Amino acid sequence: MRNFFKRLFLSNEDEVKNHVSSFNEQQEKEEDVEFIEHGVKTIDLEKIIGSVGKYYDFDSQFRPKKHISGKRFTNIKQMMRDGKLLPPVKLYQIRNDYYVLDGNHRVAAAKELGQFDIQAKVIELLSSKNTMENLLYIEKNKFYEKTGLPEKIDLTEVGKYNFLEKQIKNHKNHLTHISGRESDFKKAAKDWYNTIYIPLTTIINNGQLIKHFPKRSVADLYTYIAYHHWDKSSNRQYGIGIDRLIPRSMEAFRTDMLERNTPDYPEMKRTITAFIMIDINTSTEIKVIDKLFSIDEVQEVHSVHGAIDILVKVVLKRDFLASDAEIIAEFIDQQIRRISGITRTQTIIPGISKVKEGFMTFP
Repeated sequence: MRNFFKRLFLSNEDEVKNHVSSFNEQQEKEEDVEFIEHGVKTIDLEKIIGSVGKYYDFDSQFRPKKHISGKRFTNIKQMMRDGKLLPPVKLYQIRNDYYVLDGNHRVAAAKELGQFDIQAKVIELLSSKNTMENLLYIEKNKFYEKTGLPEKIDLTEVGKYNFLEKQIKNHKNHLTHISGRESDFKKAAKDWYNTIYIPLTTIINNGQLIKHFPKRSVADLYTYIAYHHWDKSSNRQYGIGIDRLIPRSMEAFRTDMLERNTPDYPEMKRTITAFIMIDINTSTEIKVIDKLFSIDEVQEVHSVHGAIDILVKVVLKRDFLASDAEIIAEFIDQQIRRISGITRTQTIIPGISKVKEGFMTFP
């Protein structure tokens, strides 16, 4: 009702301004750019903020205005409700924002239906403009590309992602030393994230330390504490007892976290078991099965007959901050749905499980 009256009393000037962002206006600010094709990706709808040529046709919430809200838009919404497979939209990316090149109605319909993401062919515009924002963005992208980590580490200073990368390299050397065989960098990064970064940021969150640094992120505080406590061995107190909670060695901290089993610090070795039912393009069945089986977290892959084509059993690690649903959703988006040939997935999480002796039990 409030939105109705807001639209009712909009002035002509307000109506002119009430539209999504213009790609062309933003592109002009970027100066020289390099175009990078990323192929098909899953994009959060909230990050799609504008359009290339039709930004005046959609309001600031990406809802179609009356003059274009017709049969076509209604049909697209109905197809989405029916679960029909639509082609990926096409997006331009400028840093963390996306602009629709093709598929404005599909984006608007997905937003109206309450969807969280959409499949899109993405072309990124990487600016050569030497600003702090661009430098930080480029450093962040290189970090995620090298580590393969989920994009949840938000730093505000240039150089800090390089600090984290150095920390992961040291952790990789430690894992190589204790195992006696060369450790993979991305696997070492994942272990570092789950057993060092997540536990320490959870301690920071639980201690509400972030409220004393309103312009900083939890990741910023992690790098500050990690640098002074582990790299410099400074005698600093953080007001919430962190200096007493964490050992003077990063690897000693990891060992300590792995051994804990309390409500505040769940044991990091606990896992989540889930079954994923998959529909595929049957002509690609063997390739899809092989790709699924190559994923570390996948324990079993079965080709089945009936309403679905493939049944997959996965075992995922829990972490401190994310819910089981978030961990499973992220795994499916990042690992499963990106496999070419997969058309639809449905996930089942077991409740009470009984397994006969001699078989692996569910966690």
